[in-house]
Amino acid sequence: MKTIDLRSDTVTLPSDEMREAMSRAELGDDVFGEDPTVNRLEQIAAERMGMEAALLVVSGTMGNLVSILTHCGRGAEVILGDRCHTFLYEAGGISAVGGIHPRTVPNQPDGTLRLADIKAAIRPDNTHFPRTRLVCLENTHNRCDGAALTAEYTAHVVELARRHHLGVHLDGARIFNAAVALGVDVRELTRGVDSLSFCLSKGLAAPVGSVVCGSRDFIAEARRTRKVLGGGMRQAGIIAAAGLVALDKMIDRLREDHDNAAGLAQGIARIEGLSIDPPHVQTDIVYFNVAPQRMSAEDLAQRLAARGVRVLSTGPGRLRAVTHYGITAEDIDHAISVLTEVMNT
Repeated sequence: MKTIDLRSDTVTLPSDEMREAMSRAELGDDVFGEDPTVNRLEQIAAERMGMEAALLVVSGTMGNLVSILTHCGRGAEVILGDRCHTFLYEAGGISAVGGIHPRTVPNQPDGTLRLADIKAAIRPDNTHFPRTRLVCLENTHNRCDGAALTAEYTAHVVELARRHHLGVHLDGARIFNAAVALGVDVRELTRGVDSLSFCLSKGLAAPVGSVVCGSRDFIAEARRTRKVLGGGMRQAGIIAAAGLVALDKMIDRLREDHDNAAGLAQGIARIEGLSIDPPHVQTDIVYFNVAPQRMSAEDLAQRLAARGVRVLSTGPGRLRAVTHYGITAEDIDHAISVLTEVMNT
């Protein structure tokens, strides 16, 4: 029985071209700055994002942690959304490792933070309070149905942050999905931010790795932070080689993932006992609900898995499915058939 794994776009397997590039990668010691493949990846990534420099890290969690630690000292405060990945899913690393205080404000359904909420969260200069140093955004926003933040919105946040002498970090784990969905160059979505991280190992289908981008001075400091966290790698060109293929070959095909996600959402909406809110899927992430009188989300996920379709239970009545490289339109049709069968039994 074939398994259609829709739990996350992190389950992608590298393409044949990636495997070939990894086997032939020119290598050196990256801690000494001598791995030519890593150096090439970092240069290309920085150029793609409109930044001066970049740094390869092992994961998106490390990318965000390295960035926030570089921006903030112990006892500082960062403003971020109450549904953002850094706050919910990164093991409290900014506090546990960095002694940095999270100040959450509500994420709106479209993934944004209200400008008024950001402004109200900025601490006054008072010895009783931590010092506000940074605002963090997430694009696309995972828990807000994969919503893409527009360039105009990001520009407003950057302008507000500048007025109050704050930095802006962008968790751009799926930033290329946002660019494809909005039909803009990715640099439009990163303009003005002080740092950003993006994943090679989600929609871009590389086996491992994320990249932090920023100014030359910021990346020099981030490299030291990465070393503190144990993230200095040696012959990391094996990882970077797959990342180079990802940046060259995997961005344009994200539209296919978005189309498949839209088709999945439309199919789910037709199944009695399931619902989607909002009904419009913008990128590759589909959140849907199961009626509590029918079954729990965990029960539905288990029943689907027994029939070869894997989705992620994210709450008592809520589930997530993510389309990605390796999932075809035929797979989506089959997944909808299995969902229908399970809900009708």
